[in-house]
Amino acid sequence: MDIWHLALARDWESAVAVGEYRVSTRGATLDEVGFIHCSRPAQAPSVAARFYADVAEPLAILVLDDGDVRTCGVDVRYEDAGGGEFFPHVYGAIVPDWVRDVLPARVADGRLVLE
Repeated sequence: MDIWHLALARDWESAVAVGEYRVSTRGATLDEVGFIHCSRPAQAPSVAARFYADVAEPLAILVLDDGDVRTCGVDVRYEDAGGGEFFPHVYGAIVPDWVRDVLPARVADGRLVLE
């Protein structure tokens, strides 16, 4: 199943250069949170509206397959984020080779726009 991670494009570019992505969510690292926040594709617009509405810089949606991540030995758990909605959390760094696609994106008028 595809899972998405919404990233600042500059954070993703830095991760590619060093060989791993360690940003959990905007303003917090994997080391601080313990996992990387992800969403299913249908959940991404609400995540963008809630946490990235004020971001003017380019974004990138990292597309991963949760089974591929698990095959590499990293745990993916679907956990309740409150209100009974379950989001995928990746319990380890994301290796760029695991990313099946990178979708350029931005938030405009509070809405996620794929470019």
